[in-house]
Amino acid sequence: MVGSISLNRIEIPAGQRIYLHDIDWQEFEQILIELGEKRATRIAYFDRELEIRMPLPEHERAKVLIGDLLKVLLEELDLSWESLGSSTFKKESMKAGIEPDDCFYIKNCRAMIGKKRLDLTIDPPPDLAIEVDLTSPTQISAYEALGVSEIWRYKNGKLAIFILADGQYIESAISPTFPTLPIIEGISRLLERSSEILMSEARKEFRKEVKQWLK
Repeated sequence: MVGSISLNRIEIPAGQRIYLHDIDWQEFEQILIELGEKRATRIAYFDRELEIRMPLPEHERAKVLIGDLLKVLLEELDLSWESLGSSTFKKESMKAGIEPDDCFYIKNCRAMIGKKRLDLTIDPPPDLAIEVDLTSPTQISAYEALGVSEIWRYKNGKLAIFILADGQYIESAISPTFPTLPIIEGISRLLERSSEILMSEARKEFRKEVKQWLK
């Protein structure tokens, strides 16, 4: 409950968001229970501020495409991985919670096999998170608090990579996960063309490009 109104009675149009202020941890946990796990909305929580947003179809398409292109990279490099999608990552000691658009465990993938519940007091955070900023900016503070080491953020038609250094994110020209590959240029180019080609075609085209990079 928020005041006397159930969150289940509040409709958030696609592309819109609501903010709830001065929400303590117990209220945040209760809101998560009330919202349930089977929903389209995403949440971000930090320092008693809660954002609940409803993505646009355009947002979802970009998110899936970036995730698919990342999988192509991982496959071509023969790297193991696990994805937990938009799972809720939260840590009471940091008063932070986030649901990424997508997330991947690469270095720590073995630790996540068969994982059914997350506990960031013992489980590692994702190695890489994907965020698509079309209508609202990513809640960077929550990611910093949770210690996610790398974020790929798509905004204004371009991909940017941020890495965690001394507790804060700095923009990077390269991905620490793929330090020798032109990730930003390659993925941004396909995202620019994504309104003209099928996602399946984009995957095939990107795989050919990655093979050329690796020669």
